[in-house]
Amino acid sequence: MKAFALCCTLMVSGATLTLAHAQTTVPPAAAPAAAPSGLYAALGEQAGIDRLVDDFVERLVRDPRIGPQFKDTKPAALKESLAEQFCVLSGGPCTYHGGTMREVHADMEINKGDFNALVEQLQRAMDAQGIAFRQQNRLLALLAPMHRDIITRH
Repeated sequence: MKAFALCCTLMVSGATLTLAHAQTTVPPAAAPAAAPSGLYAALGEQAGIDRLVDDFVERLVRDPRIGPQFKDTKPAALKESLAEQFCVLSGGPCTYHGGTMREVHADMEINKGDFNALVEQLQRAMDAQGIAFRQQNRLLALLAPMHRDIITRH
């Protein structure tokens, strides 16, 4: 079974923002230096992140543009991975497991259109969870550097 990992970009205030989705994680060392003060709490701590990720993954699998790409992905594993990733990046007390984004996405053929659909669904999930726009941008900015390792088809 081939799990699908995905990333997306969004332009906010002139900066490219990227969201990565994978069954693996970024190195934990990246989070402490990058995590803005208070973001973990602003996302609702672990319970809020879990709600966000549940909503987000449900939206992804139902989206006709990208849902088929998740057909071989176990939703529970995807949710766990994303929750760990969001928790670590936002400064929470979590550990992010797995390979690098480059390793995970090497053969995925992910393009910018996939990104746009994913970002759209993440934004909808964050809006539905009542996460303030500023906090949404803070999370997306932390995910942005991963796009170089995730887009494999130009």
